[in-house]
Amino acid sequence: MAGYGVLMISANSSQAPYPSGNHRPTPRLPIIDAVRAGAILAMMAYHTSWDLGFLRLTPENYALSSFGRTAAHVIAGSFLFLVGIGLVLKNGRGIDPRSTLFRLLRIVVAAAAITGATWFAFPDSFIFFGVLHCIAAASVLGLPFLFLPIWVSAACAALVLAAPHLVHAEILDAPALLFLGLGIDTPRTNDYVPLFPWFGLVLAGICAGRIGLPALTRSRFGHWQPHGKLARWATSAGRHSLAIYLIHQPVLLGLLTGLAMLAGPHPRAGEASFRAEYVQNCMRTGGEQRSCQIAARCTMERLRSGSLWRPDGGFTVEQRLTAQALSQACYEAAEGTRVAP
Repeated sequence: MAGYGVLMISANSSQAPYPSGNHRPTPRLPIIDAVRAGAILAMMAYHTSWDLGFLRLTPENYALSSFGRTAAHVIAGSFLFLVGIGLVLKNGRGIDPRSTLFRLLRIVVAAAAITGATWFAFPDSFIFFGVLHCIAAASVLGLPFLFLPIWVSAACAALVLAAPHLVHAEILDAPALLFLGLGIDTPRTNDYVPLFPWFGLVLAGICAGRIGLPALTRSRFGHWQPHGKLARWATSAGRHSLAIYLIHQPVLLGLLTGLAMLAGPHPRAGEASFRAEYVQNCMRTGGEQRSCQIAARCTMERLRSGSLWRPDGGFTVEQRLTAQALSQACYEAAEGTRVAP
């Protein structure tokens, strides 16, 4: 994801629950803002890693590694869980229609802006249902669960989380139904946060908020106030997470693009993806995995030693023929090594 877009709750969502029948807000819970700031920091670190890899400033895009993908899921999940807690804090004892609609409108407009911007920047993988879109939908779908029995919300959370493991239907790959996340294929997009299973984390947050917030408000954590500069910065960042989300990635990408223009790509950029693609293509044409791995490493080394390595694959016709000959020789050598006594 062009950044795996992970996000926020609105500025008012860290307030303690309204008194029944009264929408006058009570003092905020700064601890919630501070927790959200931690998630924002993790999000920015992930996006920095993605940008560095995208601009070939690192040997590979570590954000797309198995660890990076897991980190992205954890970060996105933490924000969605906080969305559920925020819904309880803001609306748990009565919904303020005007405030709720205003918050929803801001998120919808921001989501539309993300779709438009990524359509322009990444037309082949633009974001059509990312974390902002999911939060907008969850902010509406989650409202009834603020008042249903907690066990009903918990059961629905479990079902939503489990649904992608239970339901797979080709008909749900239709473009209009991709937001559900229950199709066979994963669409090509830089940020995909479908309702199933991600809405389940919002419901889990609602359950946690309804059960745990009363105790939190009475605890020392609930009474914590930011006194140091870092603590005040953190709570401020937590209150303005939507603005940070919308601004930080263009700023990061712009700064790192300038760095890439000055420094050029990392000398080993693209090697890991080249080897992975080589092995995949080699095995698809009948090669044995171990031989394909040896041949991929050998080909990479020979391309470099012959000054033929092109991270972007920009070979001339003559260079391509030479590279293919090197690849064939490497594979034959690997096969000979494998079968030698």
